[in-house]
Amino acid sequence: MKAITIKKTKSGRKYKTIGVILAYNCAKMLPRALERIPMEELDDLILMDDGSKDGTYEVAQKLGIKAFRHVPNRGYGGNLKAGIEKALEMGADYIVEIHGDGAQFNPKSIIYARKNMDEGAQLILGSRFQQPGKALADGMPLIRFIANRFLSFFDRIVLGLPLTEFHTGFRIYGKKLLHVVPYKANSNDYLFSFQIIAQAAYYRMPVREVPVEADYKSEHTSHSIKGASIYAIKTFGVLGQFVAARIGIHSKIFSKRK
Repeated sequence: MKAITIKKTKSGRKYKTIGVILAYNCAKMLPRALERIPMEELDDLILMDDGSKDGTYEVAQKLGIKAFRHVPNRGYGGNLKAGIEKALEMGADYIVEIHGDGAQFNPKSIIYARKNMDEGAQLILGSRFQQPGKALADGMPLIRFIANRFLSFFDRIVLGLPLTEFHTGFRIYGKKLLHVVPYKANSNDYLFSFQIIAQAAYYRMPVREVPVEADYKSEHTSHSIKGASIYAIKTFGVLGQFVAARIGIHSKIFSKRK
């Protein structure tokens, strides 16, 4: 396995961008994931291994990635929180969430997001729906497509964000967002991904979206149908908390705005 190299470019950027690979049992898929990352867009790259049992951590080390791991498994949200904290300690101004399978949510969307980062956007989401029909053409299961579109319709109305997709695995977090929203109070499971979008809307942080490709035909990791259904139900609870906070009934994830 060939070690990676992050090329330092003379871009003139005044901010630091760090990629955080979230990995759980991705040892075989990790080399492919690295090949798809536009390293010239990053100032640094780390991997957070969430208690994998297939040697993911060891593979990451052989590939030359700065790898960190915790045992037992903390869950997606818990792993992401740890990655965010580590990246902030390293001086990140922007943190790019990258999935360890390298298939779903192609990390090349970092390139498309650069303009939004230059303009100060604090949460950038990758959308599979900006190009009509492409998600299904890429192999997205019809049931997931319908459910996502259905949920995103309600999210758009309640949160007031003009996004085509709210339930995506490609996200870029700005340092200002992370200093303002109480993300540490968020769930340690997949619900974190929706909670932080709702928080960005509530705390009036600039949110943008860019197109992202998803490859469902290659080997990849994915949330189970049962888990996705539970997640979907929980998102309505988050929307309820959001509405309650808007009328003055606050919670841990939607505290009183300063």
